[in-house]
Amino acid sequence: MNYRWDWGILLKDPYFSWIASGFGWTCAVAILAWIIALSLGSVIGVMRTLPHPVPRAIGTAYVELFRNIPLLVQLFLWYFVVPEVLPREAGMFLKRGLPMPEFWTAVVCLGFYTGARVAEQVRAGINAIRSGQRQAALAMGLTLTQVYRYVLVPVSYRIIIPPLTSDFLGVFKNSSLALTIGVAELTARSRQIEEYTFQGIEAFATATVLYSVVTFAVMALMHMTEKRTRIPGLISLEAK
Repeated sequence: MNYRWDWGILLKDPYFSWIASGFGWTCAVAILAWIIALSLGSVIGVMRTLPHPVPRAIGTAYVELFRNIPLLVQLFLWYFVVPEVLPREAGMFLKRGLPMPEFWTAVVCLGFYTGARVAEQVRAGINAIRSGQRQAALAMGLTLTQVYRYVLVPVSYRIIIPPLTSDFLGVFKNSSLALTIGVAELTARSRQIEEYTFQGIEAFATATVLYSVVTFAVMALMHMTEKRTRIPGLISLEAK
């Protein structure tokens, strides 16, 4: 049987609005999850480099827990298991009282999962800074908190721009797993169009193009940012 191509069907209602809506939900999940991942991961990464053993142990436990459990398993645990093990009032709120529980579950799960990866990048960036900078800052009278705030963390961010870019793109692509708990993101909408029209190639090709456009745009933006913020001797970049 020959496949009947019909690209124009994606411009018709409601299929065009489904693609647009799915792309919007994908971006919303990815951006909010990245805010959680970057914030939480930065804190955990700093904790893993502190001289005190207790915060280091807490940070290590977090990274090992969230990094070694598959994302899909974590997504099901957050959505199906966590509301059942919490006190009844809290569980009912997560299941029925919280607006769009599947959306916020995907955001939190993806944020915590990616936060473990960000923590490792931050830790590696801080450890890549020569110990002389830390010692010089302490010799100037800065407290340990000020050393991290004004010296170590800002410099480490400039070092780890490439891996952070990769982690953000990972969040964007991993957001497709949110369809398994009912989030109508881009991949879910593409499947829905296929079920309604049997034009699966057109629907998934469009989704592929949208994913690729975002990926290339982010890569280009972060490449320019990396060139502007690079630190000679710490980042190896191609010649202009």
